[in-house]
Amino acid sequence: MWNAVTAAAKAAAMTYSKARLSWTVCATTALWLFYCSAAIANPAPDILDWAYPMNPTSVPPPAPDDGALRRVPGSDQSFTLTRIRDLYGVPDWHPGDHPPMPQVVARGRKPAIYACGYCHLPNGLGRPENASLAGLPAPYIEQQIADFQRGTRGTAKPDRVPASLMIQNSKGLTNAEMSDAAEYFASLVPRPWVHVIESTTVPVTHVSAWARLPTAGESEAIGDRIIEVPEDPVLFVARDARAGFVAYVPPGSIAKGEDLVRRGGVDGVPCGTCHGTDLRGLGPIPGIAGRSPSYLVRQLYEFQHGIRAGSWSALMAPQVKGLSPDDMISIAAFAASLEP
Repeated sequence: MWNAVTAAAKAAAMTYSKARLSWTVCATTALWLFYCSAAIANPAPDILDWAYPMNPTSVPPPAPDDGALRRVPGSDQSFTLTRIRDLYGVPDWHPGDHPPMPQVVARGRKPAIYACGYCHLPNGLGRPENASLAGLPAPYIEQQIADFQRGTRGTAKPDRVPASLMIQNSKGLTNAEMSDAAEYFASLVPRPWVHVIESTTVPVTHVSAWARLPTAGESEAIGDRIIEVPEDPVLFVARDARAGFVAYVPPGSIAKGEDLVRRGGVDGVPCGTCHGTDLRGLGPIPGIAGRSPSYLVRQLYEFQHGIRAGSWSALMAPQVKGLSPDDMISIAAFAASLEP
């Protein structure tokens, strides 16, 4: 198995005032206009519920746009709520941080394709509810889109909009659009985006736009979970691509994860054999260092349950089949703690 895996791997500022709170409430509610369109179902009992945040079963209507221009620190751009909500026009607060976006990334194609950069952000770093694409190999990105199109890559929670929307979006892409998006995101340089902290307590969170936001002033035991929240909820709602995340992980999970990664899964193949010794990727195989640990746990779970069954999945299957939820948490905590 070792030789087969190895051969396969190597072959391929703004000052906030009282308006800050009203913007948070207004804009958070506004994003629900899009995200809350899916039906909500009770999660299956074997799903890691904390890794698959589900919106409340009922939400208030989105706040109307008052026409005021919103701003974020370090940017000379300004956008209304309507502009921030526009799925066919990425609110690009920092256009100097990245190369010019191709049409499919910046604006999509009405009515079939939403702008790729709306969810994955102009810098490709993404958010916990979706994937970080910055610096991934272009062939890998194209292969994942093809897997979504063919139905060989799905989601354990079909009623979670971020994944189901990706599946829907993929089916309308032309080959040229797929190539443009893949080449763009592959050209971006990833940077530290998630600050991993071991802690026995975490903020109490509520779910909005399929992600966790901290509830002010409340905390609870972490238990067997990873709790990933934005560093600044206001900038998260504004879709500021410079505002990262904090991931709270159980004490000792980083060291345990390093041992699992170095030792390998049940077949004893270290993760670095395919993903590189620094976990920054090898050939067409993606890097996993510095990525959202919530996202990583979902991928491990979906490989384990055959929900991801596209190309290269056969190499992952024996590595994840014996992992417990605690193992997944530890592996994700260690990988996320590394420099991307």
